Amino acid sequence: MSSSVTTAVKVNTLEKIRQALKERPAQIAAAKQKGQKVIGWLNYFVPEEILLALDTIPVRIGTGGDEQLVDFGGRYISTKNCVFVRSVVGLLGEKKDAYTPLLDLLAADASCLQIFRLAEVVKYYFKYETAILGVPRSFTAPEGRAYFRQELRSFVEQLEKFTGRKLAEDKLNSAIELLAKIRVTLRYLYEYQAQDYANLTWREVFEIVHAGFYLDRAEYLKLLQELVVELETLPVDKNRIPGLQPRIFLTGSQLSPGDVKLINIIEDLGGQIVGDDLWTGLSSYLDIQITAPTVDAVADGYLARVPHAALPYLDIGTDSRIKKLKELLQKFRAQAVIDHTLRYCDPYTFKAGETKDILNNEGYPFLEIHTEYASSDVEAIRTRVEAFLELVRTRNDVAGGI
Repeated sequence: MSSSVTTAVKVNTLEKIRQALKERPAQIAAAKQKGQKVIGWLNYFVPEEILLALDTIPVRIGTGGDEQLVDFGGRYISTKNCVFVRSVVGLLGEKKDAYTPLLDLLAADASCLQIFRLAEVVKYYFKYETAILGVPRSFTAPEGRAYFRQELRSFVEQLEKFTGRKLAEDKLNSAIELLAKIRVTLRYLYEYQAQDYANLTWREVFEIVHAGFYLDRAEYLKLLQELVVELETLPVDKNRIPGLQPRIFLTGSQLSPGDVKLINIIEDLGGQIVGDDLWTGLSSYLDIQITAPTVDAVADGYLARVPHAALPYLDIGTDSRIKKLKELLQKFRAQAVIDHTLRYCDPYTFKAGETKDILNNEGYPFLEIHTEYASSDVEAIRTRVEAFLELVRTRNDVAGGI
């Protein structure tokens, strides 16, 4: 894994997280032997608080960058679906990774209709037990709120029946507090990596976020807190000279674990990624406030977050996604934006144009990249990114009076 963005100081806790990730499948298998249920979940609105409170082991499903999984998935679901969806179908069908053979149930929300279709396909062909959480198309109307509350209640009832457990208020409260602490710590790490001379890169923080898809959440929080303490005691890393590398922000559809093609290209060409609002990155940890240990409060907390961009949200003037994106660009001192969209992810593709117009008016150079998990487009993407980074460098030189 090549990268031009490195830190000179070794971060020991990062190695501990990587080691914990290697050991995790065996831990889950042992817990499963003792009767604990494993729930794989997909997308954006499935509340982990509920899964944890019911004493299940949540595993966030989905990898990227594997052409063979895409081909396998394409035998069961239309090739007009995005490569992530086809890849996940392949993953759940082949069960050759460390986690899918351990799943007892697949939970998915319907914020993306392709994900909803995915759940139908794997239930029919691969006999997965599934639980689907409906998501409203209007987040602001009272009817949308009432709908999502009812959907989450039904979702909980299905999981209670599946696990043989009733959702307990004290366990829900503990899960809410645990995940709130994880989100706070991850937001801190995102802000930390964007500083000059930070001893952690965005790529490493992104890796840490993905580790949290699998690790025991209580142990994950301990490791995150240990990492924060270690970072506060490490000497300042003078390896990176501020201002030499264009500061790039990633937006668009997700980058799943294993999908590193674009990341490698940006870093190999001298760009420094400083932030993202991807739903496999920072967005999952933003603006979730759950005010009480009740199902309705969980529903309200998730509905009040920045909406998934796959949902129709057509009032650009009040689009909270765009508002949050602008805030993050300023927070991370980004100089330019690369919009990454997986091919056939139509909602993100349709929104890219309006996002570009808005951000161009704010003074941010904007590059759209449409890609798949195939390696055939690497050189074409490299050429476009190289030209884009040169544009950003030229703007920086002019702004700096060089």
